[in-house]
Amino acid sequence: MSVVPILRRVCFGVGSVCLLLLAAVLLADGDGKRDSATANAIVMVQEGQRTFRFDTFGDEAFWGDQLKLHLAIEGAQFGGVGPGVSPRTALSVGLKVDADALPLNLLEQFRRGDINLDNPAVTLALLRLDAVVGVKGFFEGGTLRSIGIQCALCHSTVDNSQPELCPPSLQPNPGTGCVGRRLDGWANRDLNVGAIIALAPDLTPFTNLLGVDADTVRKVLLAWGPGKFDAELILDGKGFRPDGQTAATLIPPAFGLAGVNLHTWTGWGSIPYWNAFVANLEMHGQGRFFDPRLDNPQQFPIAAANGFANVMIDPDADRITSKLAALHVYQLSIPSPEPPPGSFDPEAAKRGEALFTGKAMCNNCHVKPLWTEPGWNLHLLAEICTDSFQADRSPDRRYRTSPLGALFTHTKGGFYHDGRFATLPDVIDHYNACFSLGLTDTERTDLVNYLLSLRF
Repeated sequence: MSVVPILRRVCFGVGSVCLLLLAAVLLADGDGKRDSATANAIVMVQEGQRTFRFDTFGDEAFWGDQLKLHLAIEGAQFGGVGPGVSPRTALSVGLKVDADALPLNLLEQFRRGDINLDNPAVTLALLRLDAVVGVKGFFEGGTLRSIGIQCALCHSTVDNSQPELCPPSLQPNPGTGCVGRRLDGWANRDLNVGAIIALAPDLTPFTNLLGVDADTVRKVLLAWGPGKFDAELILDGKGFRPDGQTAATLIPPAFGLAGVNLHTWTGWGSIPYWNAFVANLEMHGQGRFFDPRLDNPQQFPIAAANGFANVMIDPDADRITSKLAALHVYQLSIPSPEPPPGSFDPEAAKRGEALFTGKAMCNNCHVKPLWTEPGWNLHLLAEICTDSFQADRSPDRRYRTSPLGALFTHTKGGFYHDGRFATLPDVIDHYNACFSLGLTDTERTDLVNYLLSLRF
């Protein structure tokens, strides 16, 4: 009898060692059969995970060499500038520490409170251990020479297994913590990307690109707040909405993507498209990118003026393109988290399911079990009763039907693309009015419980 089905059951949801064992068995099964597709998928998942967690794509040339962000992290005491970035400061802006990367004695010191969380030297030590999720320090002779970022910076966090290690100033996104085990695919709704970039001693790359002074750049960046990022800023230069609020949008999760066609809040493209877009234009990695839609000076004046529609590179220097396939496979493979016990009322959720497919008409767009439409999942503004600002910053000028699975993983910061609705009941109230659904308060509560029960 083949051991492959047994190993598949044993390895389901388990770590890389078991998966590699399964791959080896698949390549030389006792029955003489060879499941090459499954073995290849396992290898690609492993490669994609490494890329997702640890690859900077060479972007340290931007974040370190140009912005000199590493100097702000070091502080004057260690050859940089300013006071430096202490662990307390790093955690307060939403950076996370991977407990699995820490030696056991160091983790125990964290737990006992023996670590000075106000000392930038500790931050440097954590960077040497590759323990800061999504951030890579480059050291020479013990000195931090540059800094790079990884996909995991925005799209991973850590669990709440060490809740006592969060600074009092930070209320983490529910289900997450500050020091813990990685949760890949979760949106880091604690991460204040703008505040981190604003620490950079040299904002010249942004001032030159946007045509404004450093104070204006910092004003825009500091307006983002936790859990938000503005990918379109470097395309159209719009830092604020017409109502004066930040133009940044919420960081979305990177799980639950299998079977979903268009991605991002406004449907820019597929998963590998957006990975290439972000790795090249947002992370500032070294690769090739092509999208002629950006060569539109009316809609994307900055992108058009700077050649973002056709980023060229020597193929031998390309550090992105060869990694897109495995990265895609890994993202499709990230399992959906399960709703926490007690997070919803099962009986109310049953009633909510009937509303979802019936009176509330949610399933017309949020189709089970993808929770978005199969196909071209975009909508005109009038269909969802909202303004055009964010849609007008995208090529199709429409909004995507966002998948609804595992909403409990990203409740901090609100809902909708910009967090304009603080709670799920607020979202339901919007559509209750938009579509004249006539939902009662009890029905609204039942629908909320059903939404909180959903997974991919």
